[in-house]
Amino acid sequence: MSIEAPAEGRRWRCAQCGNLTRFDVVRTVRSRDYVHLDLAGEPRVEESRVLEETIEQVRCRWCGADDAVQAVDRPDAGAAESAAEG
Repeated sequence: MSIEAPAEGRRWRCAQCGNLTRFDVVRTVRSRDYVHLDLAGEPRVEESRVLEETIEQVRCRWCGADDAVQAVDRPDAGAAESAAEG
């Protein structure tokens, strides 16, 4: 089961307990990284670009539900869109 990532105007909400802020997320990321090795051979990622990302599971940190988290509209999303248009 895949769930959409939060974006402008959307957020996650646990339908079981109402949590809006704390989640454990399992995701798969395919990225292109620029790795700089110092003279001692220690790697450091200096640039990272996400090529593909899949959110596999979102679990509520409060109640532990892994099948109740949903992406919902933010209550102020309509007001923000109206302000942007006007």
